[in-house]
Amino acid sequence: MTRWVGRLIALNVLVLLLEMGSPSVELWLAYRPFAVVQAPWTLFTYMFVHAGFMHLFFNMFALWVFGPRVEMRLGSARFLGLYFGSGLTGAVLHSLISPMAPIIGASGAVFGVMYGFAHYWPREPIYLWGILRLEAWTLVIALTAIELYSGIKSTDNVAHFAHLGGFIGAVVYLKIIDSTSAAARWRAKVTPAIPAAPLLDVERWKRADLSALHPVNREEYERVLAKLQAVGPTGLNRGEVEFLERFSRLAM
Repeated sequence: MTRWVGRLIALNVLVLLLEMGSPSVELWLAYRPFAVVQAPWTLFTYMFVHAGFMHLFFNMFALWVFGPRVEMRLGSARFLGLYFGSGLTGAVLHSLISPMAPIIGASGAVFGVMYGFAHYWPREPIYLWGILRLEAWTLVIALTAIELYSGIKSTDNVAHFAHLGGFIGAVVYLKIIDSTSAAARWRAKVTPAIPAAPLLDVERWKRADLSALHPVNREEYERVLAKLQAVGPTGLNRGEVEFLERFSRLAM
């Protein structure tokens, strides 16, 4: 159990106990799209309100299963950004679809955490009910299909589009995180720039002294040159162009 996963679970349990003692707690904390101007704090507080023990249990169980590794991977601050950002986009999407329907529950935020897990460990096996084996990425796709179908066809009181909004928020948030991370900046710094197609120095690639390269690199260089000969420079992918750019300069 990581620090903020534990704190979020404890806070959700505390709010449920307060609800049991005073029904007015839900009235103050639930999100009502039509009243958001009067109660803007509910965009976040609704995530801590649940319609009974089972609603709380399933959300907190999922957070306990998926949250710790995601928090360790992102760090506490970015994990909280993922959690609350996903819950916020869940509320926004729900508002667009059902502006008159109030919502409660941490499902949108938890769905965002589930996506975060699948984003970083897509092949990790997940056993539903301890029996059905799914890889994490398959679980996300299955849940997306179920929630989309249920949101369109179902007449229950579940905020299915808030769940989907949690996925959407997590996708956007993690794309931003990945593109601005230290690793991404380092890759951008060390990756050679690829010239525009008319400026590709194909002749330099062909003139490279392959004897100066390590045998492994020389073998790969010869493979890419053969492909270049067969399909032309526009048939090479980005990695192959980068490879020729880098190693042709080393072998000059």
